[in-house]
Amino acid sequence: MTNSRVLISGAGIGGPALAYWLAGRGFQVTVVERAAGLREAGYKVDVRGSATEVLRKMGLLAACQAADTGMRQITYVKSDGGRIAALPADLLMGRRGDDLEIMRWDLSRILHDATADRVEYVFGDAIATLDDGPDGVDVTFESGADGRFDYVVGADGLHSSTRRKVMGETPLNHLGAYIAIYTVPNLLGIEREEVMYSRPGRLVFAYAMDRDQPARVGLTFAAPRLDYDRHDVAAQKDLVRQAFDGQGWRVGDFLSAMDAAPDFYFDAMSQVELPSWSSGRVALLGDAAHCPAPASGQGTSLALVGAYVLGKHLGAPGGFAAYEREMRPYTEKNLAFGRKMAKDMVPGGRLSIALRNYGMRTLKYHPRKEQMIDRILAPMHEAANAIAI
Repeated sequence: MTNSRVLISGAGIGGPALAYWLAGRGFQVTVVERAAGLREAGYKVDVRGSATEVLRKMGLLAACQAADTGMRQITYVKSDGGRIAALPADLLMGRRGDDLEIMRWDLSRILHDATADRVEYVFGDAIATLDDGPDGVDVTFESGADGRFDYVVGADGLHSSTRRKVMGETPLNHLGAYIAIYTVPNLLGIEREEVMYSRPGRLVFAYAMDRDQPARVGLTFAAPRLDYDRHDVAAQKDLVRQAFDGQGWRVGDFLSAMDAAPDFYFDAMSQVELPSWSSGRVALLGDAAHCPAPASGQGTSLALVGAYVLGKHLGAPGGFAAYEREMRPYTEKNLAFGRKMAKDMVPGGRLSIALRNYGMRTLKYHPRKEQMIDRILAPMHEAANAIAI
């Protein structure tokens, strides 16, 4: 394998994770990333079940555990800021065993640092054209450089340009909601705490690691497919303002802080479902192949597990087909869980919010609360462990 060259598009999670496994097998790996460096924006992500075993096999589980967010509490509030309930984060999030929660950029940095001495990283560039032939893939880059590779892997996210180049436009499965996440001043004075506020068809959450550090706020709202320019950030902010103006609590403060945020992110809750994750010598990985939507909390785990599986099979006869056969059942479980969570994440009417609030307020007094949460989160645990590593 030492003469085989692989180009990976995307230096987020799946790309560096795949680079780790391929470099270990002797491939010459180049990772190209459009951003000028590792992306420092993002939000906290979960690593669960089989994905933690992948980190263990990489020798990175301890480093990731050391960077765990250490969230202690989830607090539900009313429109006047009064507390409805405060519950342990590990209980509500259903973390078991080595499951962990980590800021996305911390995980990206750990994966990059574990591979930087064996993998070529090219930042500030991207694939312009692909010519996939029987003996290799000729690539030109936006910088004007070119190269020939034995394989190309698109690990470039939900809106993958690699997917578009090899498979054409792929309609995304809209799950009926949108989400915005960005950094705000820590107006709530919270530390290792997440605060949740619900309104009909809307959910607001804010969390921070330390009182003297910024917070991150998320605003999720139900809506049919909206017509907007994905590259027009000002238009996206207008959509968020229209959805959340006058919603009470500290929402007005969060909206006021939006324009100054250096890391504003907005997108639809969408899934990617494809009949195949490869074409010729080009394959897709992570969200580019099978995004389960942010509501699932499983996108990062899918990327890590997918990198491990593709890293075993790439280059072998029928390798891409074997990658899909091994990953499909696990992926389908997580896509189904993502669809369920997208419906549950955005509150319905006032009655459903009142019932949820009552349940949260009384849960801490229930003598079998751990068993109750386990039953509720059983589909998540099943999806997270639906593949053997």
